[in-house]
Amino acid sequence: MKLLRFGSAGQEKPGAIDASGTIRDLSAHVDDIAGKGLSGETLRGLAKLDLSTLPAVDADSRIGPCVGSVGKFICIGLNYADHAAESGMEIPPEPTVFFKATSAISGPNDPLIKPHNSTKLDWEVELAVVIGEHAAYLDESDVESVIAGYCVCHDVSERAF
Repeated sequence: MKLLRFGSAGQEKPGAIDASGTIRDLSAHVDDIAGKGLSGETLRGLAKLDLSTLPAVDADSRIGPCVGSVGKFICIGLNYADHAAESGMEIPPEPTVFFKATSAISGPNDPLIKPHNSTKLDWEVELAVVIGEHAAYLDESDVESVIAGYCVCHDVSERAF
């Protein structure tokens, strides 16, 4: 199931893309693609819906961030040798873990705000893993049980700062 959020910034509604590519409004079934809306139970319920029976959304609607109310935005850097080499950096013994501000999350067509004095703005396409339920100290065998889904992430960084 392809979930998304649509509408004005800060007022996004939950939606899904049906088999024909039409965005359908999920507001009658879930408050948002966030919090409880990402639980396994909720996602299983949404998967049972006949999306073609839900209200269609105007094709010109803004697409917002795919997940709302993000608590943590955890990133893994230099997690493959080619990227370290192209960045001119040594391969670390373990991947670098860092955080980004959740205010950096935007919709796919929203404007990018270049920081003042930026001289080396860089971007990468990343695979983002969306965790849908509270998770702490999981055994490796239990990790998949908390994954709500995946999305494409456009990671923009100022390399000179």
